Amino acid sequence: MSEHLLLPGYRLRIGSGLDKAILVKFLQLSYQELFPEQEHFSHLAETVRQYFHLETPLWWVEPANSPVAIPTVSQPVACLWLGNAINQVQGDRHAYVFLLYVMPGYRRQGIGSALMRHAENWARERGDRQLGLQVFQSNQPAVQFYQQLGFQIQSLWMVKPL
Repeated sequence: MSEHLLLPGYRLRIGSGLDKAILVKFLQLSYQELFPEQEHFSHLAETVRQYFHLETPLWWVEPANSPVAIPTVSQPVACLWLGNAINQVQGDRHAYVFLLYVMPGYRRQGIGSALMRHAENWARERGDRQLGLQVFQSNQPAVQFYQQLGFQIQSLWMVKPL
């Protein structure tokens, strides 16, 4: 199992194909926070099925004192799922954050910032020149968090209900 210390008290563990169910759970938690009026997010399992593979790595943050011999015993408190995107202006491949989620009780402890530094390092090691992500405009704490990390709005995704 590949892991290392993320922050004092927390370790970072690489995910595997066995983690699909918990990845779906983390996606659902993320969307339920933003859209509490919506009851079903069953489509997120299809997203994981379609996009989670070797080229879209997943990392889990776990308390450093939890058992490591049996990965299913430890309870992740955060995750980072990365993938690939294409810069539509220059045509370059770049790293893309599919999901950054920190459980509410573990926020504002530096875990999200440490995960984003990890994402930047992973992207640089691959030779990427940028890191992209999408954040809902209504999620102002996340917008402010990413702006504090140096992210800038490049485009606006607009939708029209039909």
